[in-house]
Amino acid sequence: GRGALWGRAGAGSRQCQQEIANAVCLHRAGSLMPQSVPRHCQLSGKVSPVIQWDESRLQQAPPSEPGPGRTSSPLTVSCVPRQRSNYLHREAVELARHYPNIRVTPWRMVTIWGGASLLKMYLRSMKDLLELAEWPWDFFINLSATDYPTRTNEELVMFLSKYRDKNFLKSHGRDNARFIKKQGLDRVFHECDSHMWRLGERRIPEGIVVDGGSDWFSLTRSFVEYVVYAEDQLVSQLRQFYTYTLLPAESFFHTVLENSHACETLVDNNLRVTNWNRKLGCKCQYKHIVDWCGCSPNDFKPQDFLRLQQLSRPTFFARKFESTVNQEVLEILDTHLYGSYPPNTPALKAYWENVYDRVDGLSGLSDVTLTFYTAFSRLGLRQAASAPAAEGCRFEPRGFPSSVHLYFYDDRFQGYLVMQEVQNLATGQAESLEVWMMPQGALKLAGHGGQANRLQNLEVGTEWDPKERLFRNFGGLMGPFDEPVAMQKWSRGPNLTATGGPPKRPLPPGVWTIRLLQFWEPLGENQFLVVPQTFNRKQPLRKDDSNWLHGGPPRNEYMEQSFQGL
Repeated sequence: GRGALWGRAGAGSRQCQQEIANAVCLHRAGSLMPQSVPRHCQLSGKVSPVIQWDESRLQQAPPSEPGPGRTSSPLTVSCVPRQRSNYLHREAVELARHYPNIRVTPWRMVTIWGGASLLKMYLRSMKDLLELAEWPWDFFINLSATDYPTRTNEELVMFLSKYRDKNFLKSHGRDNARFIKKQGLDRVFHECDSHMWRLGERRIPEGIVVDGGSDWFSLTRSFVEYVVYAEDQLVSQLRQFYTYTLLPAESFFHTVLENSHACETLVDNNLRVTNWNRKLGCKCQYKHIVDWCGCSPNDFKPQDFLRLQQLSRPTFFARKFESTVNQEVLEILDTHLYGSYPPNTPALKAYWENVYDRVDGLSGLSDVTLTFYTAFSRLGLRQAASAPAAEGCRFEPRGFPSSVHLYFYDDRFQGYLVMQEVQNLATGQAESLEVWMMPQGALKLAGHGGQANRLQNLEVGTEWDPKERLFRNFGGLMGPFDEPVAMQKWSRGPNLTATGGPPKRPLPPGVWTIRLLQFWEPLGENQFLVVPQTFNRKQPLRKDDSNWLHGGPPRNEYMEQSFQGL
Protein backbone atom coordinates (compact mmCIF):
# COMPACT_ATOMS: atom_id res chain seq x y z
CA GLY A 1 0.00 0.00 0.00
CA ARG A 2 0.89 3.68 0.06
CA GLY A 3 2.28 3.42 3.61
CA ALA A 4 4.61 0.61 2.61
CA LEU A 5 5.89 2.53 -0.41
CA TRP A 6 6.47 5.60 1.71
CA GLY A 7 8.25 3.48 4.31
CA ARG A 8 10.62 2.00 1.75
CA ALA A 9 11.36 5.42 0.31
CA GLY A 10 11.95 6.96 3.73
CA ALA A 11 14.13 4.16 5.10
CA GLY A 12 17.80 5.04 4.99
CA SER A 13 19.56 1.68 4.80
CA ARG A 14 19.13 -0.99 2.15
CA GLN A 15 18.69 -3.59 4.88
CA CYS A 16 15.75 -1.66 6.32
CA GLN A 17 14.21 -1.27 2.88
CA GLN A 18 14.52 -5.02 2.32
CA GLU A 19 12.99 -5.82 5.72
CA ILE A 20 10.02 -3.58 4.91
CA ALA A 21 9.58 -5.24 1.51
CA ASN A 22 9.71 -8.72 3.07
CA ALA A 23 7.17 -7.79 5.74
CA VAL A 24 4.78 -6.33 3.16
CA CYS A 25 5.03 -9.40 0.93
CA LEU A 26 4.39 -11.78 3.82
CA HIS A 27 1.47 -9.67 5.00
CA ARG A 28 -0.14 -9.64 1.56
CA ALA A 29 0.28 -13.41 1.42
CA GLY A 30 -1.45 -13.76 4.80
CA SER A 31 1.54 -15.37 6.50
CA LEU A 32 3.03 -12.49 8.48
CA MET A 33 0.84 -12.96 11.54
CA PRO A 34 -1.89 -15.29 12.83
CA GLN A 35 -5.48 -15.02 11.65
CA SER A 36 -6.85 -16.53 14.85
CA VAL A 37 -5.45 -17.26 18.32
CA PRO A 38 -6.83 -19.73 20.91
CA ARG A 39 -8.27 -18.37 24.15
CA HIS A 40 -7.75 -20.36 27.38
CA CYS A 41 -9.61 -18.12 29.83
CA GLN A 42 -12.89 -19.69 30.96
CA LEU A 43 -14.37 -16.38 32.10
CA SER A 44 -16.28 -13.86 30.01
CA GLY A 45 -15.60 -10.16 30.16
CA LYS A 46 -12.89 -8.43 32.15
CA VAL A 47 -12.05 -9.72 35.59
CA SER A 48 -10.50 -7.00 37.71
CA PRO A 49 -11.12 -6.80 41.46
CA VAL A 50 -10.91 -3.36 43.04
CA ILE A 51 -8.17 -3.26 45.67
CA GLN A 52 -8.12 -0.33 48.07
CA TRP A 53 -5.20 0.88 50.15
CA ASP A 54 -5.69 -0.20 53.77
CA GLU A 55 -2.57 0.45 55.79
CA SER A 56 -3.93 -1.00 59.04
CA ARG A 57 -4.85 -4.34 57.48
CA LEU A 58 -1.49 -4.63 55.75
CA GLN A 59 0.28 -4.22 59.07
CA GLN A 60 -1.82 -7.02 60.58
CA ALA A 61 -1.04 -9.83 58.15
CA PRO A 62 -1.99 -13.24 59.64
CA PRO A 63 0.97 -15.41 60.67
CA SER A 64 -0.20 -18.27 58.46
CA GLU A 65 0.65 -16.34 55.29
CA PRO A 66 3.96 -17.12 53.53
CA GLY A 67 7.00 -14.88 53.97
CA PRO A 68 7.27 -11.45 52.40
CA GLY A 69 7.28 -11.14 48.64
CA ARG A 70 10.50 -10.34 46.84
CA THR A 71 10.44 -7.94 43.94
CA SER A 72 12.75 -7.61 41.00
CA SER A 73 13.08 -4.26 39.30
CA PRO A 74 15.64 -4.73 36.51
CA LEU A 75 17.96 -1.82 35.84
CA THR A 76 18.23 -1.81 32.05
CA VAL A 77 20.44 0.78 30.40
CA SER A 78 19.29 1.29 26.82
CA CYS A 79 21.90 2.18 24.23
CA VAL A 80 20.50 5.45 22.88
CA PRO A 81 23.38 7.55 21.48
CA ARG A 82 22.03 10.97 22.47
CA GLN A 83 21.46 9.86 26.05
CA ARG A 84 25.14 9.17 26.78
CA SER A 85 24.31 5.58 27.66
CA ASN A 86 27.93 4.42 27.65
CA TYR A 87 28.73 6.73 30.57
CA LEU A 88 25.58 5.68 32.42
CA HIS A 89 26.35 2.00 31.82
CA ARG A 90 29.86 2.33 33.24
CA GLU A 91 28.59 4.15 36.31
CA ALA A 92 25.79 1.61 36.84
CA VAL A 93 28.23 -1.31 36.61
CA GLU A 94 30.48 0.34 39.19
CA LEU A 95 27.52 1.03 41.48
CA ALA A 96 26.28 -2.58 41.22
CA ARG A 97 29.65 -3.85 42.49
CA HIS A 98 28.79 -2.44 45.92
CA TYR A 99 25.22 -3.80 46.21
CA PRO A 100 24.45 -7.53 46.04
CA ASN A 101 20.80 -6.93 45.12
CA ILE A 102 21.59 -4.94 41.96
CA ARG A 103 22.49 -6.50 38.63
CA VAL A 104 23.26 -4.70 35.40
CA THR A 105 22.55 -6.61 32.22
CA PRO A 106 25.76 -7.50 30.35
CA TRP A 107 23.96 -6.60 27.12
CA ARG A 108 22.31 -3.42 25.90
CA MET A 109 19.68 -2.78 23.26
CA VAL A 110 18.72 0.20 21.15
CA THR A 111 15.10 0.91 22.05
CA ILE A 112 12.91 3.67 20.65
CA TRP A 113 9.63 5.16 21.78
CA GLY A 114 6.79 2.90 20.65
CA GLY A 115 9.15 0.35 19.13
CA ALA A 116 8.93 -3.45 19.10
CA SER A 117 12.46 -3.48 20.53
CA LEU A 118 11.12 -2.41 23.94
CA LEU A 119 9.05 -5.61 24.23
CA LYS A 120 12.07 -7.67 23.18
CA MET A 121 14.10 -5.98 25.89
CA TYR A 122 11.52 -6.81 28.56
CA LEU A 123 11.28 -10.46 27.51
CA ARG A 124 15.04 -10.84 27.46
CA SER A 125 15.35 -9.21 30.89
CA MET A 126 12.70 -11.56 32.25
CA LYS A 127 14.51 -14.58 30.88
CA ASP A 128 17.79 -13.44 32.44
CA LEU A 129 16.14 -12.98 35.83
CA LEU A 130 14.48 -16.39 35.70
CA GLU A 131 17.89 -17.95 35.09
CA LEU A 132 19.41 -16.33 38.20
CA ALA A 133 19.17 -19.27 40.59
CA GLU A 134 20.49 -17.22 43.51
CA TRP A 135 17.64 -14.70 43.17
CA PRO A 136 14.30 -16.34 44.14
CA TRP A 137 12.18 -13.30 43.29
CA ASP A 138 8.37 -13.17 43.25
CA PHE A 139 7.46 -10.06 41.22
CA PHE A 140 8.81 -8.34 38.13
CA ILE A 141 8.30 -4.56 38.29
CA ASN A 142 9.53 -2.41 35.43
CA LEU A 143 10.79 1.06 36.26
CA SER A 144 12.37 3.80 34.17
CA ALA A 145 14.91 6.47 35.01
CA THR A 146 12.04 8.93 35.40
CA ASP A 147 10.14 6.84 38.01
CA TYR A 148 10.35 7.43 41.76
CA PRO A 149 8.83 5.67 44.79
CA THR A 150 5.87 7.25 46.58
CA ARG A 151 5.74 4.73 49.43
CA THR A 152 8.48 2.92 51.31
CA ASN A 153 9.97 -0.44 50.35
CA GLU A 154 8.42 -1.97 53.48
CA GLU A 155 4.93 -0.88 52.41
CA LEU A 156 5.47 -2.28 48.93
CA VAL A 157 6.65 -5.65 50.28
CA MET A 158 3.71 -5.87 52.70
CA PHE A 159 1.24 -5.13 49.92
CA LEU A 160 2.68 -7.61 47.43
CA SER A 161 2.93 -10.27 50.14
CA LYS A 162 -0.81 -9.98 50.66
CA TYR A 163 -1.58 -10.14 46.91
CA ARG A 164 1.26 -12.41 45.83
CA ASP A 165 -0.88 -14.20 43.22
CA LYS A 166 -2.08 -11.03 41.45
CA ASN A 167 -0.78 -9.38 38.29
CA PHE A 168 -1.09 -5.60 38.25
CA LEU A 169 -1.66 -3.98 34.84
CA LYS A 170 -3.59 -0.82 34.02
CA SER A 171 -6.22 -1.17 31.28
CA HIS A 172 -7.48 1.54 28.94
CA GLY A 173 -11.13 1.05 29.90
CA ARG A 174 -14.14 -0.65 28.33
CA ASP A 175 -14.22 0.72 24.77
CA ASN A 176 -12.03 -1.82 22.96
CA ALA A 177 -12.87 -0.64 19.45
CA ARG A 178 -11.78 2.91 20.24
CA PHE A 179 -8.59 1.68 21.92
CA ILE A 180 -7.66 -0.49 18.92
CA LYS A 181 -8.05 2.46 16.54
CA LYS A 182 -6.31 4.99 18.77
CA GLN A 183 -3.45 2.61 19.53
CA GLY A 184 -2.93 1.61 15.90
CA LEU A 185 -3.38 -2.10 16.66
CA ASP A 186 -5.20 -2.47 13.34
CA ARG A 187 -2.06 -1.30 11.50
CA VAL A 188 1.13 -3.14 10.56
CA PHE A 189 4.36 -1.55 11.81
CA HIS A 190 7.97 -2.58 11.39
CA GLU A 191 10.97 -1.26 13.31
CA CYS A 192 14.28 -0.64 11.58
CA ASP A 193 16.72 2.26 11.23
CA SER A 194 15.56 3.42 14.70
CA HIS A 195 12.10 4.16 13.30
CA MET A 196 8.67 2.51 13.41
CA TRP A 197 7.38 2.40 9.83
CA ARG A 198 3.63 2.10 9.21
CA LEU A 199 3.12 -0.41 6.42
CA GLY A 200 -0.62 -0.91 6.07
CA GLU A 201 -3.81 -2.19 7.65
CA ARG A 202 -4.54 -5.55 9.27
CA ARG A 203 -7.23 -7.42 11.18
CA ILE A 204 -7.13 -8.33 14.84
CA PRO A 205 -6.81 -12.13 15.25
CA GLU A 206 -10.10 -13.86 15.93
CA GLY A 207 -10.82 -15.85 19.07
CA ILE A 208 -9.24 -13.54 21.66
CA VAL A 209 -9.94 -10.36 23.58
CA VAL A 210 -7.38 -7.64 22.85
CA ASP A 211 -6.64 -5.33 25.75
CA GLY A 212 -3.99 -2.81 26.73
CA GLY A 213 -3.22 0.44 28.45
CA SER A 214 -0.14 1.31 30.45
CA ASP A 215 3.23 -0.34 29.73
CA TRP A 216 4.18 -0.14 33.42
CA PHE A 217 3.29 -3.26 35.35
CA SER A 218 3.98 -5.64 38.25
CA LEU A 219 3.88 -9.29 37.19
CA THR A 220 4.10 -12.49 39.21
CA ARG A 221 6.96 -14.90 38.63
CA SER A 222 4.58 -17.64 37.49
CA PHE A 223 3.11 -15.41 34.77
CA VAL A 224 6.57 -14.26 33.69
CA GLU A 225 7.63 -17.92 33.38
CA TYR A 226 4.57 -18.59 31.24
CA VAL A 227 5.26 -15.64 28.92
CA VAL A 228 8.96 -16.50 28.56
CA TYR A 229 8.94 -20.29 28.36
CA ALA A 230 5.49 -21.35 27.14
CA GLU A 231 5.33 -22.81 23.65
CA ASP A 232 1.54 -22.89 23.32
CA GLN A 233 -0.14 -21.09 20.46
CA LEU A 234 -1.50 -18.26 22.60
CA VAL A 235 1.96 -17.01 23.57
CA SER A 236 3.85 -17.85 20.38
CA GLN A 237 1.25 -16.38 18.04
CA LEU A 238 0.79 -13.22 20.10
CA ARG A 239 4.55 -12.74 20.11
CA GLN A 240 4.44 -12.86 16.32
CA PHE A 241 1.49 -10.46 16.19
CA TYR A 242 3.15 -7.93 18.51
CA THR A 243 6.44 -8.05 16.62
CA TYR A 244 4.71 -5.83 14.05
CA THR A 245 2.78 -3.66 16.50
CA LEU A 246 3.21 -0.08 17.63
CA LEU A 247 3.70 0.30 21.39
CA PRO A 248 3.61 -3.48 21.94
CA ALA A 249 4.54 -3.29 25.63
CA GLU A 250 1.27 -1.40 26.23
CA SER A 251 -0.81 -4.35 25.09
CA PHE A 252 1.12 -7.65 24.84
CA PHE A 253 1.12 -8.62 28.54
CA HIS A 254 -2.50 -7.47 29.00
CA THR A 255 -3.70 -9.55 26.06
CA VAL A 256 -1.74 -12.68 26.98
CA LEU A 257 -2.96 -12.53 30.59
CA GLU A 258 -6.62 -11.88 29.76
CA ASN A 259 -6.73 -14.84 27.38
CA SER A 260 -4.68 -17.27 29.48
CA HIS A 261 -5.62 -19.71 32.24
CA ALA A 262 -4.43 -17.05 34.73
CA CYS A 263 -6.93 -14.41 33.58
CA GLU A 264 -8.54 -14.22 37.04
CA THR A 265 -5.25 -12.89 38.49
CA LEU A 266 -5.54 -9.54 36.69
CA VAL A 267 -5.90 -6.39 38.78
CA ASP A 268 -6.63 -3.19 36.83
CA ASN A 269 -3.98 -1.09 38.57
CA ASN A 270 -0.31 -0.59 37.70
CA LEU A 271 0.51 0.63 41.23
CA ARG A 272 1.69 4.05 40.11
CA VAL A 273 0.59 7.63 39.58
CA THR A 274 1.22 9.18 36.18
CA ASN A 275 1.19 12.93 35.65
CA TRP A 276 -0.97 13.18 32.55
CA ASN A 277 -1.64 16.55 30.98
CA ARG A 278 -2.81 15.54 27.53
CA LYS A 279 -3.18 19.12 26.34
CA LEU A 280 0.61 19.40 26.58
CA GLY A 281 1.67 15.76 26.27
CA CYS A 282 -0.17 14.80 23.07
CA LYS A 283 1.53 17.01 20.50
CA CYS A 284 2.89 14.27 18.20
CA GLN A 285 6.39 14.96 19.52
CA TYR A 286 7.59 11.53 18.35
CA LYS A 287 6.69 11.88 14.67
CA HIS A 288 10.38 11.80 13.79
CA ILE A 289 10.57 8.31 15.36
CA VAL A 290 7.13 6.79 14.70
CA ASP A 291 4.63 7.11 11.86
CA TRP A 292 1.92 7.81 14.43
CA CYS A 293 0.89 10.33 17.07
CA GLY A 294 1.40 9.38 20.70
CA CYS A 295 1.23 10.90 24.15
CA SER A 296 3.72 11.25 26.96
CA PRO A 297 3.14 12.27 30.60
CA ASN A 298 4.46 15.47 32.10
CA ASP A 299 7.10 15.83 34.78
CA PHE A 300 5.98 16.31 38.36
CA LYS A 301 6.59 19.66 40.02
CA PRO A 302 5.98 20.82 43.62
CA GLN A 303 2.47 22.04 42.79
CA ASP A 304 1.58 18.46 41.79
CA PHE A 305 2.54 16.95 45.15
CA LEU A 306 -1.05 16.35 46.28
CA ARG A 307 -1.48 13.99 43.33
CA LEU A 308 1.36 11.88 44.69
CA GLN A 309 -0.49 11.26 47.94
CA GLN A 310 -2.99 8.69 46.68
CA LEU A 311 -4.66 7.71 49.94
CA SER A 312 -7.38 5.34 48.67
CA ARG A 313 -5.62 3.64 45.75
CA PRO A 314 -2.53 1.47 46.24
CA THR A 315 0.23 3.32 44.40
CA PHE A 316 3.93 2.89 45.07
CA PHE A 317 5.62 4.72 42.20
CA ALA A 318 5.05 7.88 40.19
CA ARG A 319 6.28 9.24 36.89
CA LYS A 320 7.71 11.37 35.45
CA PHE A 321 10.50 13.09 37.33
CA GLU A 322 13.45 14.87 35.74
CA SER A 323 16.07 16.68 37.75
CA THR A 324 16.86 18.91 34.78
CA VAL A 325 13.24 20.10 34.93
CA ASN A 326 12.57 20.12 38.68
CA GLN A 327 14.64 18.77 41.56
CA GLU A 328 12.64 20.33 44.39
CA VAL A 329 9.75 17.88 44.09
CA LEU A 330 12.16 14.98 44.69
CA GLU A 331 13.40 16.62 47.88
CA ILE A 332 9.80 17.06 49.05
CA LEU A 333 9.00 13.43 48.28
CA ASP A 334 12.13 12.15 50.02
CA THR A 335 11.31 14.18 53.12
CA HIS A 336 7.72 12.92 53.07
CA LEU A 337 8.86 9.27 52.98
CA TYR A 338 11.98 9.26 55.13
CA GLY A 339 12.01 12.49 57.13
CA SER A 340 14.08 15.63 56.80
CA TYR A 341 17.69 15.60 55.71
CA PRO A 342 20.31 16.29 58.41
CA PRO A 343 21.18 19.97 58.82
CA ASN A 344 23.86 21.29 56.46
CA THR A 345 23.51 18.34 54.06
CA PRO A 346 25.59 19.48 51.05
CA ALA A 347 24.39 19.78 47.46
CA LEU A 348 20.68 19.21 48.17
CA LYS A 349 19.74 21.82 45.60
CA ALA A 350 22.49 20.94 43.11
CA TYR A 351 22.32 18.57 40.16
CA TRP A 352 24.99 17.54 37.66
CA GLU A 353 24.38 15.60 34.45
CA ASN A 354 27.13 14.24 32.22
CA VAL A 355 26.83 15.10 28.53
CA TYR A 356 30.32 14.03 27.39
CA ASP A 357 33.06 11.74 28.64
CA ARG A 358 36.38 11.25 26.86
CA VAL A 359 36.20 7.45 27.22
CA ASP A 360 33.26 7.47 24.80
CA GLY A 361 35.17 9.31 22.08
CA LEU A 362 33.81 12.11 19.92
CA SER A 363 31.19 10.11 18.01
CA GLY A 364 28.37 11.27 20.30
CA LEU A 365 29.14 14.95 19.77
CA SER A 366 28.05 17.20 16.95
CA ASP A 367 30.56 19.54 15.37
CA VAL A 368 28.78 22.44 17.09
CA THR A 369 29.00 20.97 20.60
CA LEU A 370 32.63 19.96 20.01
CA THR A 371 33.35 23.55 18.94
CA PHE A 372 31.68 24.94 22.06
CA TYR A 373 33.34 22.54 24.51
CA THR A 374 36.83 23.22 23.18
CA ALA A 375 36.09 26.96 23.13
CA PHE A 376 34.91 26.82 26.76
CA SER A 377 38.19 25.16 27.73
CA ARG A 378 40.26 27.64 25.74
CA LEU A 379 38.46 30.67 27.21
CA GLY A 380 38.82 29.31 30.74
CA LEU A 381 42.57 28.84 30.37
CA ARG A 382 42.90 32.32 28.90
CA GLN A 383 40.98 33.77 31.85
CA ALA A 384 43.24 31.96 34.33
CA ALA A 385 46.37 33.27 32.60
CA SER A 386 45.11 36.87 32.65
CA ALA A 387 44.28 36.93 36.36
CA PRO A 388 46.44 38.98 38.77
CA ALA A 389 49.42 37.01 40.12
CA ALA A 390 48.85 34.41 37.40
CA GLU A 391 52.50 33.49 37.00
CA GLY A 392 51.81 29.85 37.83
CA CYS A 393 48.49 29.76 35.98
CA ARG A 394 49.66 29.39 32.40
CA PHE A 395 48.57 26.10 30.92
CA GLU A 396 48.61 24.25 27.62
CA PRO A 397 45.57 22.04 26.93
CA ARG A 398 46.29 18.38 26.24
CA GLY A 399 43.79 17.10 23.70
CA PHE A 400 40.05 17.51 23.92
CA PRO A 401 38.19 18.10 27.20
CA SER A 402 37.97 14.99 29.35
CA SER A 403 34.37 15.51 30.49
CA VAL A 404 31.49 17.99 30.32
CA HIS A 405 28.57 18.27 32.74
CA LEU A 406 25.41 20.35 32.86
CA TYR A 407 25.11 22.07 36.23
CA PHE A 408 21.84 23.10 37.88
CA TYR A 409 21.26 24.76 41.23
CA ASP A 410 17.90 25.49 42.81
CA ASP A 411 16.21 24.31 39.60
CA ARG A 412 18.03 26.86 37.46
CA PHE A 413 20.55 26.07 34.77
CA GLN A 414 23.91 27.40 35.92
CA GLY A 415 26.11 26.50 32.96
CA TYR A 416 28.64 23.93 31.79
CA LEU A 417 31.44 22.36 33.82
CA VAL A 418 34.29 21.41 31.47
CA MET A 419 37.15 19.26 32.74
CA GLN A 420 40.41 19.68 30.81
CA GLU A 421 43.75 17.91 31.11
CA VAL A 422 46.54 20.51 30.88
CA GLN A 423 50.27 20.94 31.27
CA ASN A 424 51.47 23.65 33.63
CA LEU A 425 53.95 25.70 31.60
CA ALA A 426 55.78 26.84 34.73
CA THR A 427 56.32 23.41 36.30
CA GLY A 428 55.81 21.04 33.37
CA GLN A 429 53.43 19.01 35.53
CA ALA A 430 50.20 17.48 34.21
CA GLU A 431 47.11 18.84 35.93
CA SER A 432 43.32 18.75 35.62
CA LEU A 433 41.38 21.99 35.53
CA GLU A 434 37.62 22.53 35.58
CA VAL A 435 36.10 25.47 33.73
CA TRP A 436 32.67 26.79 34.73
CA MET A 437 30.99 28.58 31.81
CA MET A 438 27.89 30.49 32.89
CA PRO A 439 25.24 31.84 30.50
CA GLN A 440 24.91 35.62 30.31
CA GLY A 441 21.42 37.09 30.22
CA ALA A 442 20.67 39.78 27.64
CA LEU A 443 16.89 40.08 27.96
CA LYS A 444 15.46 43.59 27.77
CA LEU A 445 11.75 44.28 28.34
CA ALA A 446 10.21 47.62 27.38
CA GLY A 447 8.14 47.75 30.55
CA HIS A 448 5.84 50.59 29.51
CA GLY A 449 2.05 50.40 29.32
CA GLY A 450 -0.21 48.19 27.25
CA GLN A 451 0.81 44.74 26.13
CA ALA A 452 4.45 45.30 27.09
CA ASN A 453 3.58 44.81 30.75
CA ARG A 454 2.35 41.29 29.95
CA LEU A 455 5.56 40.11 28.26
CA GLN A 456 7.57 38.11 30.82
CA ASN A 457 10.25 36.40 28.76
CA LEU A 458 11.65 36.22 25.24
CA GLU A 459 14.16 33.48 24.53
CA VAL A 460 15.78 31.81 21.52
CA GLY A 461 17.11 28.26 21.42
CA THR A 462 16.82 24.83 19.84
CA GLU A 463 15.31 21.48 20.87
CA TRP A 464 12.10 23.04 22.17
CA ASP A 465 10.07 20.63 24.30
CA PRO A 466 6.38 21.57 23.93
CA LYS A 467 5.40 19.22 26.76
CA GLU A 468 7.62 20.72 29.45
CA ARG A 469 7.83 24.09 27.68
CA LEU A 470 11.58 24.46 27.82
CA PHE A 471 14.61 24.21 25.55
CA ARG A 472 16.39 20.87 25.91
CA ASN A 473 19.49 22.54 24.50
CA PHE A 474 19.97 24.17 27.90
CA GLY A 475 22.93 26.34 27.01
CA GLY A 476 21.54 27.45 23.66
CA LEU A 477 24.57 26.08 21.78
CA MET A 478 23.88 26.94 18.14
CA GLY A 479 25.82 26.68 14.90
CA PRO A 480 25.26 27.82 11.32
CA PHE A 481 22.86 25.00 10.41
CA ASP A 482 20.74 24.99 13.55
CA GLU A 483 17.17 26.29 13.31
CA PRO A 484 16.50 28.73 16.16
CA VAL A 485 13.09 28.80 17.81
CA ALA A 486 11.74 31.90 19.55
CA MET A 487 9.78 31.42 22.77
CA GLN A 488 7.56 34.13 24.27
CA LYS A 489 6.05 33.99 27.75
CA TRP A 490 3.11 36.26 28.52
CA SER A 491 0.96 36.84 31.57
CA ARG A 492 -2.76 36.17 31.26
CA GLY A 493 -4.79 38.39 28.99
CA PRO A 494 -6.33 38.58 25.50
CA ASN A 495 -4.94 36.25 22.85
CA LEU A 496 -2.14 37.56 20.66
CA THR A 497 -0.88 36.39 17.28
CA ALA A 498 2.85 36.37 16.62
CA THR A 499 4.14 36.56 13.06
CA GLY A 500 7.65 35.51 12.19
CA GLY A 501 9.74 32.61 11.06
CA PRO A 502 13.19 31.10 11.32
CA PRO A 503 15.86 32.71 9.14
CA LYS A 504 17.30 30.82 6.20
CA ARG A 505 20.46 28.82 6.81
CA PRO A 506 23.40 28.74 7.08
CA LEU A 507 23.39 31.45 9.71
CA PRO A 508 26.53 33.58 9.70
CA PRO A 509 28.35 33.39 13.05
CA GLY A 510 28.00 36.20 15.54
CA VAL A 511 25.72 37.68 18.17
CA TRP A 512 22.15 37.85 16.87
CA THR A 513 19.37 40.05 18.24
CA ILE A 514 15.68 39.17 18.27
CA ARG A 515 13.14 41.94 18.78
CA LEU A 516 9.44 41.66 19.52
CA LEU A 517 7.36 44.51 18.09
CA GLN A 518 3.70 45.43 18.23
CA PHE A 519 2.61 48.07 15.74
CA TRP A 520 6.33 48.67 15.31
CA GLU A 521 6.69 49.54 19.00
CA PRO A 522 9.36 47.43 20.76
CA LEU A 523 8.11 45.20 23.57
CA GLY A 524 11.34 43.35 24.26
CA GLU A 525 14.54 41.97 22.83
CA ASN A 526 17.16 39.32 23.53
CA GLN A 527 20.40 38.07 22.04
CA PHE A 528 21.72 34.65 21.08
CA LEU A 529 25.06 33.42 19.80
CA VAL A 530 25.75 31.50 16.60
CA VAL A 531 29.24 30.08 16.99
CA PRO A 532 31.71 29.82 14.09
CA GLN A 533 32.42 26.12 13.79
CA THR A 534 36.02 25.04 14.20
CA PHE A 535 35.29 21.41 13.34
CA ASN A 536 33.68 19.66 10.40
CA ARG A 537 33.04 15.93 10.72
CA LYS A 538 35.11 15.96 13.93
CA GLN A 539 38.16 17.28 12.04
CA PRO A 540 39.62 20.81 12.25
CA LEU A 541 37.79 23.05 9.81
CA ARG A 542 39.59 23.75 6.54
CA LYS A 543 39.61 27.23 5.06
CA ASP A 544 37.61 26.26 1.97
CA ASP A 545 34.94 24.70 4.21
CA SER A 546 34.72 27.90 6.24
CA ASN A 547 33.69 29.94 3.21
CA TRP A 548 30.43 28.09 2.56
CA LEU A 549 29.77 27.19 6.20
CA HIS A 550 30.03 30.73 7.54
CA GLY A 551 29.01 32.73 4.46
CA GLY A 552 25.31 33.05 5.24
CA PRO A 553 22.32 32.08 3.04
CA PRO A 554 22.30 32.57 -0.74
CA ARG A 555 22.11 36.24 -1.73
CA ASN A 556 21.98 37.09 2.01
CA GLU A 557 18.21 36.61 1.97
CA TYR A 558 17.29 35.57 5.50
CA MET A 559 13.49 35.60 5.26
CA GLU A 560 11.03 34.43 2.63
CA GLN A 561 8.60 37.22 3.45
CA SER A 562 8.67 40.90 4.31
CA PHE A 563 6.78 42.34 7.26
CA GLN A 564 6.53 45.84 5.83
CA GLY A 565 2.88 45.35 4.92
CA LEU A 566 1.71 44.28 8.38
